[in-house]
Amino acid sequence: MMKKWLTAAVCSMMVAAPAGMALAQTTAPAPSTTAGTAATGARADYDAAVKQADADYKAASAKCDGMKDNAKDVCKAEAKRDRDVAKAQAEARRDGTQKAMAKAEKTKADRDYDVAKEMCDDKKGNDKDVCKKDAKAAHEKALTAAKVDKAAATGSRSDVAEARADAKKDTMDAAYKADKERCDAMSGDAKDKCQADVKAKYGK
Repeated sequence: MMKKWLTAAVCSMMVAAPAGMALAQTTAPAPSTTAGTAATGARADYDAAVKQADADYKAASAKCDGMKDNAKDVCKAEAKRDRDVAKAQAEARRDGTQKAMAKAEKTKADRDYDVAKEMCDDKKGNDKDVCKKDAKAAHEKALTAAKVDKAAATGSRSDVAEARADAKKDTMDAAYKADKERCDAMSGDAKDKCQADVKAKYGK
């Protein structure tokens, strides 16, 4: 009797196993397509943003063509800045990486600097020199975050610390040169005092 019972049990298990496997195969979830859909959407958004940036640049450039002299140069620089920044930001949104965001920050800093330098061309003498050095100082300050973010995305903690130290030094050096340039508009004791104050301020 026991032998017959065991035989029946084994046969029952052999029949049930394929059925269970079939059920598992039938009810197993299909591979998710969410990631693929998201990637496709991100590319579509990026392509649309790039197309819009090019269209806006074309329209802005057309307006600049009706201007003259430095006003035209500034207008062109602003149009180029807006286009390049829009594209860089679209790329950062598409990639979603710290490296891409750092690149967008650097692009904005560089293009803002281009615009600022063009604006300085309307000035003369020491005013022009000061304007350009102020623009450089602002540029270095804006680059600080981009440099640190890039280091954080591609390097170690020591790389980040080094990037912060370098960025701080570059920012301070640019600010020092701008303040020192202001002294050149003076003469005599006033100039000497100005230069001494600037050196004391920056520890030179």
